[in-house]
Amino acid sequence: MPPLRAIVFDAYGTLFDVHSVIALCEQLWPGKGTALSQLWRSKQLEYTWQRSLMRRYEDFARVTEAALRYACTALGLQIDEERRGRLMDAYRTLATFPEVASALAELRAMKLRLAILSNGSPAMLRPLVANAGLRGLIGTVISVDQRKIYKPAPAVYRLAVQRLSVTKAAIGFVSSNCWDACGAKSFGFRTFWIDRGSAPVDELGAAPDHVIKGLDELAKLLRRS
Repeated sequence: MPPLRAIVFDAYGTLFDVHSVIALCEQLWPGKGTALSQLWRSKQLEYTWQRSLMRRYEDFARVTEAALRYACTALGLQIDEERRGRLMDAYRTLATFPEVASALAELRAMKLRLAILSNGSPAMLRPLVANAGLRGLIGTVISVDQRKIYKPAPAVYRLAVQRLSVTKAAIGFVSSNCWDACGAKSFGFRTFWIDRGSAPVDELGAAPDHVIKGLDELAKLLRRS
């Protein structure tokens, strides 16, 4: 394989823990925090796929809010404007996974270009990256909003090639969402799936090249390969 020149990361679930909102969900609806967070996330992803197939794009903030309303309705939770605002604001301050900052710094020290390629809209991603203190580590932040379609559409992964001016064979793509890693592999990236839950590989015809348990394993793997 040609040497990698750039590493591109998914944002939600990969660098940023989407379920760090559980604490606020639990505060607002005691005993329902985990269920709300899980349903909110699963519906958020479903809506991106469904809207892409329907060719009815809405940016990720609107999709996320629609998924939140659905989840609350499904769980019988009354949501007012104040609670909605607090939960949506929480998506701009999601916690990173514990190993993220040190792992990114190690990859930067290896002279690799680092980028984010995310379903998130620019208005969601800018404060998210800034609040996490990652601006100095991530050089490029790319949103699907430029193409008005969501991952795993090939046009989304092509954005990374265009923005970074690097061939697809020289880009490594990292995601904790197996379907995303499969989509990137199908496009032509070398892919790394972070399997935090010991799940089987999605049967999509394009399996990830590597399976790791955390981002801290990536630099070691790259040095060996």
